[in-house]
Amino acid sequence: MTSAASYTLTTPLEAVPDLTSPMVKMLANEGITTVGELLAEFPFRYEDRSQMEFKGFTPSLEPVCHHVRVTRGRTVRFGRRSGFFEAACEAAQSNPLNQQLTLRWFNMPFMNRTIAVDMELIVYGKIKEIKGRLVMGHPEYEIVRGDAEDAGALQIHTGRIVPIYRLRGGLRQKLLRAVIWQVLQKVDDSSVADRLPKPKADREFAGLHRGKALCDVHFPIGKSELELTRRYLALEEFYILQLRVLRRRLLWRANTGWQQPVHQGQLAQSFLKSLPFTLTEAQQRSLDEIRRDMTAPEPMNRLLHGDVGSGKTVVALAAMLQAVEAGHQAALMAPTQILAEQHYANACRWLEPLGLRVALRTAERKEDNVAPLFQNQKTSHDGAHILIGTHALLFDADAMPQLGLAVIDEQHKFGVAQRARLIAAGHAPDVLVLTATPIPRTLALTVYGDLDVSTIDEKPLDRGQIVTLVRTEKKLADIAKFIRGQIEEGRQAYIVYPLIDESDKLVAKAATAGFKEWSDLLAPHLVGLMHGKMDSAPKNEVMSRFRSGEINALVSTTVIEVGVDIPNANVMVIFNAERFGLAQLHQLRGRIGRGAHRSHCVLMIAEKDVEARDRLNILVETTDGFRIAEEDLRRRGPGDLLGSAQSGEAPLKFADLLGDTRLLTLARRIAERTLSEDPTLSDPGREELRMLVLETDAPAATLQ
Repeated sequence: MTSAASYTLTTPLEAVPDLTSPMVKMLANEGITTVGELLAEFPFRYEDRSQMEFKGFTPSLEPVCHHVRVTRGRTVRFGRRSGFFEAACEAAQSNPLNQQLTLRWFNMPFMNRTIAVDMELIVYGKIKEIKGRLVMGHPEYEIVRGDAEDAGALQIHTGRIVPIYRLRGGLRQKLLRAVIWQVLQKVDDSSVADRLPKPKADREFAGLHRGKALCDVHFPIGKSELELTRRYLALEEFYILQLRVLRRRLLWRANTGWQQPVHQGQLAQSFLKSLPFTLTEAQQRSLDEIRRDMTAPEPMNRLLHGDVGSGKTVVALAAMLQAVEAGHQAALMAPTQILAEQHYANACRWLEPLGLRVALRTAERKEDNVAPLFQNQKTSHDGAHILIGTHALLFDADAMPQLGLAVIDEQHKFGVAQRARLIAAGHAPDVLVLTATPIPRTLALTVYGDLDVSTIDEKPLDRGQIVTLVRTEKKLADIAKFIRGQIEEGRQAYIVYPLIDESDKLVAKAATAGFKEWSDLLAPHLVGLMHGKMDSAPKNEVMSRFRSGEINALVSTTVIEVGVDIPNANVMVIFNAERFGLAQLHQLRGRIGRGAHRSHCVLMIAEKDVEARDRLNILVETTDGFRIAEEDLRRRGPGDLLGSAQSGEAPLKFADLLGDTRLLTLARRIAERTLSEDPTLSDPGREELRMLVLETDAPAATLQ
């Protein structure tokens, strides 16, 4: 960038004389109308064209870049509609080995109108040896015309680390790169406001500022400079994200909450003593953290996460009893009706001897379990002290004026906007959100950064061992024989499919067809079917019969993924396992291993799917959900995790949630310091930053 002020980030592209009207219109069609929006079109990768000296064409596992000259071209057809165009090339500078490289584009016969003999190209792709020929299939290419424009732009397109952009509409790679280069030359650094505080002279980012970073990220001088710039922009992304989540924390704590001291703790003590097991150290530690929050005047906003079967529900119920003893109601909200009814049944069994009144409220059922103690205490919902239902309870929050604690089961189905509904006029309840998906530390600081976090990182000793195997269709008869043997020993099985009905568009198995097949394979043993399209009544009937042991094997879709607890079920077969994420497979697997007997999970894949087998091996090696969550994040990236749980968050373009942990921790410290000095970000120099932080759907979105 130059020091002479020509453009600012708000300059309309129409005012940039280097851009033609058709180019401005083309960019506008893609939503790019200002200099700032143009420069925000960051490269998604780079090609190292700094070493263009030709050393020969060789097969390569990684993409390579060559400057070539076309010697001949031809179109090969297979029938009327298929075929390929190929161009034979040699090195453009010198070719002492007389090597030839063949460029090939399948089903693109029109390339014969683009690529011509004697044309020079910059090509990028992997080279393979095919029948004695060196072939680069579907290469990315740029035509080097050798005219005055190309000569002047040589420093942009070759001989350097070259940015590659994602193209939209009619935009072309070389033209977009040239436009960004031209604009960067005339943008004044002083017009680009820094978002991060100025780094100290002895720190990693000394001398870097946003203006320089924008220039370097598009046209880096070298690899080390590019990595430093990426880290600077990653820190900036983390910083804005941390400002958002910390601000949400401040907004939540600004509400008036219930102060709910432990008192004698008789209810919770009686409850815990009645259990046939003692809490693990991790459970007790988490309960102590929750109790401490509930005694404070600010409303609690805490996440309790742990592996499947680690005992989160027991901890949550003990916390709910503290709210009841303090004279308030407690509600537990589940993501599905089946899980809500299961929680209700357990709560009735455990809490009825304590004299509490438990109520179930879902779209399908309204049911009360009445006990005499506390019956005369004035509460809502006909005197219920513990209210259990689906997330639809949020829309009935006004009917719970004494709500002291809201427990939300499965946090990933319950985001910022939903938690906001709990803030009614007057007091905000304490909120405890649960998830059986172990959360890597980096996600805990980003997606759930506005919550305090408690972790249950150990399982009860009485949990059975789970053996996980990866198998193909060839083993189906053996698997059926094994399941039959387990049923005859008194056990039960889940058989899970990705689809409800068969589809012409998807190569995957369906539960309805699987139900018929397994009914034959396991006859005369009884097989049940359950999926999301079934009405609640037949779905509840099937689950009740499976829970009682009348149904021996349950063919199902992923509706059984969350919370279903049948200790007698010790076998699970999951078809098309390659279609599921590792975390979801681990969730499904968590439905077994809940009794003392040994359990088996069989992951079914296609015969030659080596990639799926490699990916699923982590489930064979371990049942540690935290390790699996890290691997899932590494392989799939954060995906929509930021958006699904905390809608309003922008995707991370530069930050690596696994590799940049130190930057995330640093961003957290900087954001905490910023908000401690200026809680409302009212400093005029932070206006752009303030607007970025306010881009969220959280409640009370304006800073007071």
